[in-house]
This record gives sequence, C-alpha cells and structure tokens, in this order.
Amino acid sequence: MNELPLTRRLQPRAPPAAAGFALWNLGFRPFYLLASVFSAVSVLLWAAQYSGWLPSSYLQGPLWHGHEMLFGYTLAVIAGFLLTAVRAWTGQPTPTGVPLMALAALWVLGRVLVLTPLDTAAAAVNAAFPIALAVAIGIPLARSRNFRNYFFVGLLVLMGGLILALHLAAQGVFELPPRLGLLLGLDVVLFIMAVMGGRVIPMFTNNGVPGTRATRHALVETLALGSVMLLFVADLLQWHPAVIAGIALIGAIAHGVRLLLWRSWRTLATPLVWILHAAYAWIVMHLALRGLAGLGWLGESFAIHALTVGAIGGLTLGMMTRTARGHSGRPLVADGFELAMFLLVQIAAIVRVFGGMVSPGLYMASVQLSGMLWAVAFGLYAVRYWPVLTRSRLDGKPG
Repeated sequence: MNELPLTRRLQPRAPPAAAGFALWNLGFRPFYLLASVFSAVSVLLWAAQYSGWLPSSYLQGPLWHGHEMLFGYTLAVIAGFLLTAVRAWTGQPTPTGVPLMALAALWVLGRVLVLTPLDTAAAAVNAAFPIALAVAIGIPLARSRNFRNYFFVGLLVLMGGLILALHLAAQGVFELPPRLGLLLGLDVVLFIMAVMGGRVIPMFTNNGVPGTRATRHALVETLALGSVMLLFVADLLQWHPAVIAGIALIGAIAHGVRLLLWRSWRTLATPLVWILHAAYAWIVMHLALRGLAGLGWLGESFAIHALTVGAIGGLTLGMMTRTARGHSGRPLVADGFELAMFLLVQIAAIVRVFGGMVSPGLYMASVQLSGMLWAVAFGLYAVRYWPVLTRSRLDGKPG
C-alpha cells in the first residue's frame, strides 16, 4: 500500500465541526429564536385577547400589545445581542447552559403571566427580567473594566423600573397613565438603537461595501444622541407638546444628517447593510412624525409605529440575521429568505404608517395587512434560523 507523501501526512487536519444541540451555547441563540417565534404570533394573540378569546388580563388590547412588543419582543432581542456582544467586548463569559436557560425561562414566564389576572406576579417577573439581564452583563463588564459599555447596565435597570411603574399604574396603585411607561420605554430603546446604530452601521457599511466611506461628525453625533436624551426628559416631565415637538424635529434633522453621512444610496446591492440603513431612516421618520403629532397635525400612533414597525422591526431583524450568521460561522451574505424578510418588514412599516394617514377609512385594513406582513417576516426568520440557532457552529468554534 502506498503511503501518503510526507508533506500531506504532516499537515494538520481541520478540527471537525462540533455536533449536537447548541441552543444554550450563547445568548443570541435562545433569545433570537424566542423573539422571532413570539413576534410572529403576538399579533394573533393580541387579536385573540381583543376578541375575548384569551383569559382575562388587566393589560387589555393596545396596552398589552404595546407592552409585549416593547418589553417582550424587543427586550428579548436586546438580551440576545448584549449577552453575545459583551462576551466579545470583554473576553469574559456570559451566561450559558443552565443560567441561560433560567434567564430565558424568566422571560417566557413574563409572557405567560401578563395573560392572566395574576397582576402582582406579572409585575414582579417582568420587572425582574431586565434587572437579571443587567446583572448577567454587568459582571463581565466590571471584571474587564469595560467602562465604555457600563451605560447598558443602567439602561436595563431603568427599563425594569419603567415596567414596574407601568404595571403599578395599570393596577391603580398610583395615578399615572400606563401609556407613559410605554412611551418612556420606547425612548430608552430609541437611545439604545441610536448609540449602537452609530457604532456599527458605519463600520458594517465600510466593511460590507468597500469604498462607501461612511463617516461620523462629532457635532452631529452630539446633537443626535443629545436630542434623544432630552426627549426622554421631556416625556418624563410631561413638558408642553409644542416643546416636545421642537425637540423631536431638531432630532429628526440631526439623525437625518447622520444618515446622510453614512451614504445609504451606495448600499442597495448589499441587503445585510441596506436593511440597517432603511431601519435607521425610520428613526428620522419617527422623530419627524412625533414633531408633527406634537403640533396637532396628525395622530401620535403614526409616529409610534414608524419607530416600532419600521425602526425596531427593521434593525432587530437585520441584526438578528447578521449576528446569527456571523456567530454560527456562516458567510455574511443574504439569501432569498433574508431578502424576503427585509422587504416584508419594510412594506409592513409603510402600510402601517401611511395607510391610515392617506385615508382614515383604510386605517383598520392597514393595521391588519401590516400585522400579517410582520408575522410572515418573523415566521420566515424562525423557520430559516431554527437549524442555525440550534446547531453548533460550522467552523467548530465554541459559541
């Protein structure tokens, strides 16, 4: 029998890809899967609750829907992203295995309890989740002295406080519009998106579309982030609507200039990049519509859904796709599934925001059509990424 040449025999073999169930190997895996499945069915659950088909709950109809999309879906995506990113930023471990299962179970329990009359338990569990997440990322951040990202811990604690305030207001413990808790929560998520968008979108743009030369300007960055922080203060203190409108319109201009500096028009051939730009454009739209709503020119719902469907939906779907591909050893190239998901969520935002604006008679139809488009987009993600999120990395690396 002929032996292999010595040079071939001495070449190290590539390590075989690890086999087995990998859902609890890293934070993005369970939380992206839970978020996508829940997001796909939540509109149907909302309709069922609104029709009286689900058990009685003290969070009814639109309040339940807003609570779950913000503190359920969006917070799950933030959890998956931060548990994964903090490990990369710090080189320190974040929860895996049983601790990660416990964190995911806490989130699931919160989704169940808000459908029941167990208001005290629902309040406690839902407020506890962002606090637990703050602890989970705070420990590695503190160990590594990663001062730059400590603010995420503070924002998560703030989210826990807002959730608790919303529930206590809904229970009549004190007089406060429950929707104020949702509005402030949206402002916090807007700030997180503004910060992370400013960090990653220019970088991903320049890496994914060479020659784009996306740039940042110090004054524009200050105005963009400062306007969002000021908007939170204005909402918290319930300033005059005209003042809030002025802040929102200034913010729209600052974020619009920021987006122009990123040269979005050069990304159209790269779906994994343009979806981030399209989502960020909805932040500009949200702030512009928020300003017009403050002046009494249109309903606030249009501004809110520009942020929730357009910005949050687009940015979370884009980041869930990109990070799942990157952290599973797959190429950062979108296929037909991803392109369909991105287009569906963008069309859902257009229909939801502009359908009822064009004609009040189309409002209900726009809500229903947008909901279906959203559900299909996230249902596609769940189906497409189920094997990606539950199986080990293709390159055999941990995570």
